Amino acid sequence: MKRAIIVHGWDGFPEECWFPWLKRELESRGFAVTVPQMPDAAHPHIETWVPALADVVGTPDEELYLIGHSMGVQTIMRYLASIDVTIGGFVAVAGFFSLILDETEDESVAQPWLTTQIATEKVKANARAISAIFSDDDRFVPLENIDFFKSKLGADVVLLHGRGHMGGSDDATVVPQILEAVLGVADMPEK
Repeated sequence: MKRAIIVHGWDGFPEECWFPWLKRELESRGFAVTVPQMPDAAHPHIETWVPALADVVGTPDEELYLIGHSMGVQTIMRYLASIDVTIGGFVAVAGFFSLILDETEDESVAQPWLTTQIATEKVKANARAISAIFSDDDRFVPLENIDFFKSKLGADVVLLHGRGHMGGSDDATVVPQILEAVLGVADMPEK
């Protein structure tokens, strides 16, 4: 059975934005879907988030699909770099290698995520397919990240117009392109 795990971002929670909608859509197509609450979401740490994801995943296999939003994308990349198994696919929504931050406190939380290397060659090798979705007006994720996802991960990229960071404050409760991306990496036709 195909499994999907949706990983929220910094200060996020399982019931925000498009997560409940995507969970319902994927379940209706036969996926077993989990949307875990990540530990101390207001102060995400690599040392706690990556092991928390590993615990939720259990045994990875080619039937596993990981979908992340923002810091959840960073978490998934670091998880994929830590395993030696190929999963079915990875969808990155508003993912980043660089960020636009406007507060010193935000910088102190984000700094380890931005400066601790990710073995991108392992990420690429450990996901059969990778798709990345960005918005042209994301206030946190600069568009230079598109080139990083293409060149470092070989991701198929979708650029949306006017969707912001695609989080709770952007009223992003339904984003059809995310469902399309998941079905695309899973080689499943749309209903």
